[in-house]
Parts: sequence; structure tokens; C-alpha cells
Amino acid sequence: MKSYRLEHDCIGEREVPCECYYGIQTLRAAENYKISNIPISHYPQLIDSLAYIKMAAAQANCELGLLEEDKSKHITLACEKILEGKYYDQFVVDVIQGGAGTSTNMCANEVIANLGLEGMGHRCGEYEFLHPNIDVNMSQSTNDVYPTAMRITLIAKIRQLIEAMAFLKKSFEKKAEEFKDIIKMGRTQLQDAVPMTLGQEFSVYAVMLGEDMMRLQETTDLVREINMGATAIGTGLNAHPEYADLVTEKLSNLLGINLVKAENLVEATQDTGAYVQLSGVLKRVAVKVSKICNDLRLMSSGPRCGFNEINLPPMAPGSSIMPGKVNPVIPEVVNQACFYVVGADMTVTMACGAGQLELNVMEPVIAHSLFSSLMYLHNAFETLATRCIDGITANEDVCRNYVRNSIGLVTALNPYIGYEKSTEVAHEALASGTSVYDIVLAKGYMKKEDLDDILSPENMIKPRYFHKKD
Repeated sequence: MKSYRLEHDCIGEREVPCECYYGIQTLRAAENYKISNIPISHYPQLIDSLAYIKMAAAQANCELGLLEEDKSKHITLACEKILEGKYYDQFVVDVIQGGAGTSTNMCANEVIANLGLEGMGHRCGEYEFLHPNIDVNMSQSTNDVYPTAMRITLIAKIRQLIEAMAFLKKSFEKKAEEFKDIIKMGRTQLQDAVPMTLGQEFSVYAVMLGEDMMRLQETTDLVREINMGATAIGTGLNAHPEYADLVTEKLSNLLGINLVKAENLVEATQDTGAYVQLSGVLKRVAVKVSKICNDLRLMSSGPRCGFNEINLPPMAPGSSIMPGKVNPVIPEVVNQACFYVVGADMTVTMACGAGQLELNVMEPVIAHSLFSSLMYLHNAFETLATRCIDGITANEDVCRNYVRNSIGLVTALNPYIGYEKSTEVAHEALASGTSVYDIVLAKGYMKKEDLDDILSPENMIKPRYFHKKD
């Protein structure tokens, strides 16, 4: 038989299972919000962020003479227990919730209060000795706690994503070096263009990631600005005049992060522009990496009837009916992760625009969208590097034969025989299947030694001085 304790809130009384460290408000939230079936504990960094905030607040309130030293000590000890990862299962509220995150904040308040009570020798629910709202939530509101927890979590997840991008970038750089001497045909609009090296192709992907790593790093500066001390709408009601600065300092010290108190707390409590910008950067990253995966699938297509320029490492049988078929499953799964991020950006955009007046109540779905996007990209990039890029091999002969047989070589002849003659050669090559090289020689447009020099693929992969042949 389960045993229960009786708790009450402004709505009424409820029985809460005695083994639960959360209380009545968390219980109501768990019943009210069955939306995603993903609890907030799915993001442990969010729970840790809440614990650090409550610890910093308790210490600041104690230093200001507002909270008894014994209560501050037991709140701190309770937060330390949460940071050990032992009580994540008590954070049962759905990530998608009404109330602007109040249920998340109250879940933290209740769990910390009951852990603190246990440490003080009392039973869970004996809030007259340590109260979730009066003591744990002192000088706070959901409206400064929740966005601050969001931002701390985002900083950690952005850092992790940048590390994953650096890891993937290094994989592309290694392949760029490995393939630097392999000549292939460049393509525009999926049609033959001019020669390049496979190394150049892969080096571009590394550069693209490097650019986006810088853009992502810039967003960290935006989310370092927090509104602790704002309380309900930014006016600081019920907070000590020195509290905002002090709690920001203590929180920065606990985390080892240089957090910055917002210059205008009223503005910071309602403005979600940083989330829009971060989401936009994540979309940019996702779009570019999805493009890279599309390239990999094209270059490896076939193997007999496609481009077949590169081989992706075989990771799984590709068909339940076609023997021997192997699909590019890693680029495919990364594509799908990127599509999710693009869709999540729309959710963030709509949610950020849906806040009215002094508060944006849609922050829970903003948080979930950003957290999940950061997580998906992080996991996708590590997977792409280790299970695909590192194992790619090149089909050098295939690449070189494409170059030899391509009419794209005629572009290099423009400065020497003119655009009209080059067009004529291209049309004839396309119609007859004869090589550009053989047609130019047959028509006497150029001497063999000059043609060999101009149409050498190695001479067409970088700028060179133009010397018109006689």
C-alpha cells in the first residue's frame, strides 16, 4: 500500500505519494501537461542550471540577511545532491507546459525544499520549517529563474555543439589533405563545369563549418545576459536592492561563467531576441550541413550507374529485397536531423513573437526547440564524422576519366580559340561523343603541345597567367 502526505495550494488539497520529493504543484503539472511525454529531466543540464540558481539565490539572500543561515545551508546541500545526478527522476513535468515555466520552477522549489527538510531531520511536506515559495524561491520569480536556467543550459549546449563541429571539421580537413591530388570534375546545376580536386571539395566543407562555429560563438555573448533579480516583470518587486548584482556574481562564480546582469531588467524579462538569433544560426548550420550530406550522397551514388567518385563506408544492408544494396544511411540520418532543426526554427520564431506585454509565456517550447536542436546537431555531427567521413575513400580513376571525357574542358580554351569556336567544339563533342581534345586537334585550332599544356587538369585547378598561343 502506498502512503501519502497531504499538501495544499491555492486551488485546494491533494495527496502526494510520500516517496516523492516533488510536491502538490508538480503533481498538478504532471497531470495537466501530457503533451510531449518528455519530462524536463530529459535535459539534465536544465535541472543542474536550476540547482545552481537556487543555490546562488540562497547564498545571496543569506548574505543580505534575508534568509536564515541554516536554511541557506540546507538549500545548498539539497542543490548539491541534485547536481550529483541522484534526483533527476523527480523532475517529472512535461517540457511543453503552460504558465511560462512556473511548473518547472516550482518542481525545483519543491524537490529542493523536501531534500532540505530531510537533511534538517523533518519529513517531506513539513514546509513550516523550509518552504518552497517563501524560502527556496525567495527574491525570485519564475520569470527570472526560468529564462536564466534556459540561458545557462544553452551556453553549455552551444559549447558542446562547437566541440562537435570542430571534430567534424577536422575530419573534413584530413580528407582534404588525403585527396589533394585527385583530379575530378566540378559541377554547377548538376552539369559538368571545370576541373577541381577532390581535396578542394572537402576543404570547402571544413571552411563552411569553421565559419558557422564563429557565428555560433557569437550567440554565446547574447545568452550570457541574464535577468536574475527581475522577479515578476523586471521591476525587482520583493527583491533586495543589492540582490540582482549579488546573485549574478554568485551564480557566475558557481558556474565558472561570466554571466552579465541585463542593463534593463524590464526589457530582459520580455525580450526573446537572443533566442531568435540563436535559432537562426542553428538553422544556418543545419542547412549547410544538409547540403554537404546531399553532396556526399551524389558523389557516392551508384556505384555502377551513378557518379561513383567516392565510397562511403558501408554501415548497414540497404534493402530487405535487393541483395547487396548498401545505402548512404549516415548522410541520410544527418539530413533528417537538419530538417528537424529547420522546422524547430519556425517554432522558435512563432513562439518568440507570441509573447504579449511584459512576459513571453511561450518560453517552454522555445527552450525545448533550442535544446533539442542543439542536441540533434551535436549527435549528428559526431555520427557523421566517425561513421562516415573518416571512412570515405576515393575512386581516383573514375574521377580522372570524368575529367578526360567532359566537354567542360572546353572552357579553358576560351582565351585561346575564342568563345564561338569553343562553343562549336562543345556542341560537336556532345553530339559525336568525341573528346574535346581530339576535335580541337582535328580542326587544327591548336598545336598538340599547347593543347596538352592548357587542357592539363592540373593546370586548371588554380589561377594562372594567360598567354595566348600563336
